Amino acid sequence: MNDPIRPVFHGFEQIPLREYAERAYLDYSMYVVLDRALPFIGDGLKPVQRRIIYAMSELGLGAAAKPKKSARTVGDVIGKFHPHGDSACYEALVLMAQPFSYRYPLIEGQGNFGSSDDPKSFAAMRYTESKLTPIAEVLLGELAHGTVDWVPNFDGTLEEPSWLPARLPHLLLNGTTGIAVGMATDVPPHNLNEVVSACVRLLDDPDATVADLCEHVRGPDYPTGAEVITPAADLRAMYEAGHGSVRARATWRKEGQGIVVTALPYQVSPSRVIEQIAAQMRAKKLPWLEDIRDESDHANPVRVVLVPRSNRVDAGQLMGHLFATTDLEKSYRVNLNIIGLDGRPQVKDLRSLLLEWLAFRSDTVTRRLQHRLDKVERRLHLLEGLLAAFLNLDEVIRIIRTEDEPRPVLQARFELSDDQVDYILETRLRQLARLEEMKIRGEQDELDAERDRLIATLGSKARLRRLVKEELLADAAKYGDARRSPLVAREAAQALAETELVAAEPVTVVLSAKGWVRAAKGHDVDAAALSYREGDGLLCAVRGRTTQQVAFLDSNGRAYSTLAHGLPSARGNGDPLTGRFSPASGASFVAMATGEPDTLFVLASSAGYGFVTRFEHLTSRQKAGKAMLSLPEGARVLQPAMVADLDSDRIVAATSAGHLLAFPVSELPGLERGKGNKIIEIPRARRGTERVVAVASVPQGGSLVVTAGARSMTLAWRDLDAYLGARGSRGGLLPRGWQKVDALQAG
Repeated sequence: MNDPIRPVFHGFEQIPLREYAERAYLDYSMYVVLDRALPFIGDGLKPVQRRIIYAMSELGLGAAAKPKKSARTVGDVIGKFHPHGDSACYEALVLMAQPFSYRYPLIEGQGNFGSSDDPKSFAAMRYTESKLTPIAEVLLGELAHGTVDWVPNFDGTLEEPSWLPARLPHLLLNGTTGIAVGMATDVPPHNLNEVVSACVRLLDDPDATVADLCEHVRGPDYPTGAEVITPAADLRAMYEAGHGSVRARATWRKEGQGIVVTALPYQVSPSRVIEQIAAQMRAKKLPWLEDIRDESDHANPVRVVLVPRSNRVDAGQLMGHLFATTDLEKSYRVNLNIIGLDGRPQVKDLRSLLLEWLAFRSDTVTRRLQHRLDKVERRLHLLEGLLAAFLNLDEVIRIIRTEDEPRPVLQARFELSDDQVDYILETRLRQLARLEEMKIRGEQDELDAERDRLIATLGSKARLRRLVKEELLADAAKYGDARRSPLVAREAAQALAETELVAAEPVTVVLSAKGWVRAAKGHDVDAAALSYREGDGLLCAVRGRTTQQVAFLDSNGRAYSTLAHGLPSARGNGDPLTGRFSPASGASFVAMATGEPDTLFVLASSAGYGFVTRFEHLTSRQKAGKAMLSLPEGARVLQPAMVADLDSDRIVAATSAGHLLAFPVSELPGLERGKGNKIIEIPRARRGTERVVAVASVPQGGSLVVTAGARSMTLAWRDLDAYLGARGSRGGLLPRGWQKVDALQAG
């Protein structure tokens, strides 16, 4: 019979690349999820944090000890338990020592551990010293009482705890953030007293709902004093779903003419807020504010002073705008994604989280009590043997002196166990002789009573719950404090419109023939007298206010707009409109208008067509503008004419042949855009040579200034009667010498 063919091992394994990549990625993913990024529900720590705290306890760096160099701690951590980079390990240590990062810091640092203005500005680990804070005892106090599983470290030379036996739900107290593969966690910090109160409620009433628990846990409690403004209903929904968001807002007060910001949202630095506000001031988007100062110091960690331009500035409106446009108000993502007792990551609601932690705590207390019971029973067993030896001390001494192997003789003579005999033989004769029967029996009585209590507690779920509850309340009384982040229901801030932030001041907007624009303060500005670039000159000027939009029309009939207060000063030559807008190639800016959104204007072309429209139709947020006036071939855009009263104004149009027509503005239909209707008749034979040169709207009782070359003529309201006619008619002929009209201006 032939031998079966045996596989030959060549020193490597051949598997499909797809299978290898999938396995490697999954292994890496699980490592990141379980061993780096997500916390364990029991102690609320990531592995690096747990190893730092354990290493510090092994170095004797308790709260009452003298601190040691942080480099010593980091060296022990990465050398014994966490073989990763020292900078990442030190950064994790620093984070646990920063009172502005951790609600209940676990490490007390001496030296430069960063500031709220720049958390990353901490000194190197060779300069700083650190030790554990008193509250770290909550994590470490029961470590030696058989409460945790121990596993080998990375090289198998030492053992480290799989978790720490936390006496409080540390995960909720300090919170955590982490980004794993395909998942993340964002647990906000909470107030110790509130969390303990919720745990007690669950111990007393296991059927309590999330809504019931929210009567105790009212919301996150950040290390800073900023307000949590998320409504209570939204917070309850967040705790029910296990995810959501929380919004925090800076606190402020008035001091004289100034506004003082006294607390910033969590992880927001004063320098960042000042930079954001200063950027708005430089962009002329915050004219209400004159100055901003950072007066923060050791006595006042956050003191940012805002100086309004005048005492008429509404501080509430100003701060509301800043809340909406800066980090003075910030939203935080909440995602209670944690590793449960089953070793799997899961998003948990508040009730599930606390119930699971209470199960962890009950198991920890059970293990602690059982560990203590085992020690008590062992001690009682040893005392029983010791008492037998004491009552027969002379014979015990004789056996030890005369027998070559006293151990089996003692064991047989007094019916002792191996442990009892070993304990008697290890006890010094002087000490054994000094023992008294009463002392031994007294210790036995005490241990018997303790054993009975331990057995009773371990055998009763009610007693176990009561013990957990008492220990929770004791720790709360020792380490608890008042809430720092006040809960204030406020609506989310809304940014003010740009026009609301600008003082309504008179301004004259000047447009040059080559498309350069500028704005001069006031209405008594002689636009023609301003200086212009060589080869350029005045095209048109309009009067408005800084809070109004200015609309520009290009030679293609497209409309563009911008706020008047954002235009450059008239002290210079201005800026080209092509830098603000994107007209079509070859198009130039030929007209402009300004006013309130409901102001009426007559838009017309040189072909004699036009319509009435509201100013808001001329505005456009697009850099490319929007089509407004449709132009017949060869026609050009005329300067828009503002209508004061739709019922009484007269539209006056003049042609290059000297024809003038006046008719009620109500006869011209209103449109949003388009070609419009005929305003004045231009005979077909003359359409190539005659054109409309200007259109004006004259209010009732007003006058019209007709400019022809260097001369001008004023026509009173009654003088216009001679030129009245139906819309679209030819109109009357101006007197000789005034027929070459250049412009019309209503007075």
